[in-house]
Amino acid sequence: MLLQGKKAVIFGVANTRSIAYGIAGAFRAHGAELALSWVGDALRRRVEPIAQELGASFTFPCDAASDESIAEAAATVEKNWGRIDVLVHAVAFADRDELQGRYIDTSRKGFALALDISAYSLTAMCKHFENILNDGASVITMSYYGAQKHINNYNVMGVAKAALESSVRYLAFDLGPRGIRVNAVSAGPVRTLAASGISGFHRILGHIEKYTPLKRTITIDEVGNTAVFLASCLSTGTTGSVVFVDDGYHASGIQIDPQGHTD
Repeated sequence: MLLQGKKAVIFGVANTRSIAYGIAGAFRAHGAELALSWVGDALRRRVEPIAQELGASFTFPCDAASDESIAEAAATVEKNWGRIDVLVHAVAFADRDELQGRYIDTSRKGFALALDISAYSLTAMCKHFENILNDGASVITMSYYGAQKHINNYNVMGVAKAALESSVRYLAFDLGPRGIRVNAVSAGPVRTLAASGISGFHRILGHIEKYTPLKRTITIDEVGNTAVFLASCLSTGTTGSVVFVDDGYHASGIQIDPQGHTD
């Protein structure tokens, strides 16, 4: 087992369909000890049964929009475990109204909210957890192709993910002297609670199934397997990187179907 004896803190498990759940399950299968975050009573009621199912050591509250809450979360983790080996940031949010229509109509408030929770929170977590990360630890965050290319209706979330990917590179240099790696996994579209807020998401899935090299969509288990690699000793030379798990869609250009239509 690649993560035997490793202690992993995972932010962002929302339900059993979430990417963070796939990562947590893969980590557990490879021997890691888990701690899962939640924010608010509604999510706590979802996360605690998942934590019990996966044999997590404990859960804890954390609001990714609050430095004070992140600092308290780090203190809770330190009290329970001392130091940790893996930090997974699977947190993102934008108002539903910002994920439709034209990007140019993004509100100032909506822009600030999306960038704060979806991008800055990674930096804040690294800052507050830095002192309890073991040398050689791994930090993993979740991105999407909309950070690098225009995706219909992804809008401000694409800009936030671009900031997130840039943060990965800067954080990799800040934490690298201690052997701590910082990487992003750019996952293909998955039917998650977060994705349901993107207008026309079902059409995106249909397009992916038709035009990826593997002719299908990914699973949360496949994302979890890649996260295991990034969390393990197999990836000690990988940092500041964006690793795609999207059935090869990022390699695609203009596609022509047998009927001659272009996409």
